[in-house]
Amino acid sequence: MWFRSKPGKPGRPQSTPATSKAPAHPQLESRLQRARLPVDLLQAGMRVVKLDRPWTDVPVLFQGFTLATDEEARILRQYCNWVLVEDEESRLIPVLDQIPSLKQRINEPLSEMRPLHHEMPRAVEAWSRTHQFIANTIVNIEQHNDLQLDAAKPLIHACVESVKANASAMLWLTRIKERDAYTAEHCLRVAIFTIAFARFIGLPDEDLETAGLCGLLHDIGKLKVPDRILNKPGPLTPEEYAVMQEHTLLGHQLLLKEPGLDRIISDVTLHHHERMDGRGYPGQLPEHQISRFARLVAIIDAYDAMTSDRCYRDGMPPADAVRLLYRNRGDQFDADLVESFIRLIGIYPPGSLVELNTGEIALVISTHPARKLRPKVEILLDADKRPRTPLVIDLGNQPEQGETLREIHAPLPDGAYDVSLQERIRQLMVKPDNNAS
Repeated sequence: MWFRSKPGKPGRPQSTPATSKAPAHPQLESRLQRARLPVDLLQAGMRVVKLDRPWTDVPVLFQGFTLATDEEARILRQYCNWVLVEDEESRLIPVLDQIPSLKQRINEPLSEMRPLHHEMPRAVEAWSRTHQFIANTIVNIEQHNDLQLDAAKPLIHACVESVKANASAMLWLTRIKERDAYTAEHCLRVAIFTIAFARFIGLPDEDLETAGLCGLLHDIGKLKVPDRILNKPGPLTPEEYAVMQEHTLLGHQLLLKEPGLDRIISDVTLHHHERMDGRGYPGQLPEHQISRFARLVAIIDAYDAMTSDRCYRDGMPPADAVRLLYRNRGDQFDADLVESFIRLIGIYPPGSLVELNTGEIALVISTHPARKLRPKVEILLDADKRPRTPLVIDLGNQPEQGETLREIHAPLPDGAYDVSLQERIRQLMVKPDNNAS
């Protein structure tokens, strides 16, 4: 996803240009090579000689340094897509050979260590505790109390562990929404999507918690925007819109007071409304100055906002939101990240209610990037719309002979035919199905 055709694209390393002065050790010098490398493949000992953005936009101490610590690599993963490195050819070539497999990650579904039905109780607990944290934070801001944002770290850790076990459990929970709790639930949903998306594109486990905190706190500044503007049931005036835009600055200022938080979190809070075409806010930053994590959260923030019910409008279907993201790739959103996010979420996201061509009613369990129209589903009603023993079917992996191949006929609103996602979650909390996978 980071390998679009551009000058200096990744490939076999190029020799370091020769100088007029003969090297003291010609055999050693001839082995030093340079190559443009995706940040996810950086290794200790490589000399970083150029970034894909100004050095001053990345919190590193030197312009050009030898990668020595995990912390330096982590910072580069947060801000950059690629860097130019210098190393011995014998070390560079095996790393560059990993690029095809890195690309392939976005064609594979997220791995599952536990069945959704077994993971759901832990996911619900992590969700509930994190939701309560946001509710407490809202009260603390209203009453001008200390925010205690460090308490978010163990909560996000629990969310990460659940997503790693089976992301669909948490993604089911993101489908349950209340109009009157939009701001709190939006922050939590963006956190979950961000964790899942970061894992999907191949970020290491140590980055997932930071990514989740970026999502959780990206809109914290909105808690200081007057409610009459934040939840106005109609278009904002230019003056009101200007106040709304200040939430990025307000959130940034709040997070700067928390020395225990990673700097990328305040960066995302400030810049998640910047655009690739330079027409975003608050800084109208050009594309090359927008951090990787801010680009990632911008997509998820927009997707959840478009698909959520508000006090003044209904949310749009996920398929329509995906189309808008795709239409605005390259101008508003990072094009490669948009295409990867669509692969993750699919046309029928986990938790969607659908009718099959057989007349059966099912809930979508999980998606497959290479089979967007054929997810794994759990059939709950038979062709006559009567309850049946839940049956899990992978629509993309059915036997070619025998029964009629099942496929999705149409999406349905939650609650159709008295099938409710929330009720199904409640059933699984009482006693997970042993026959479901």
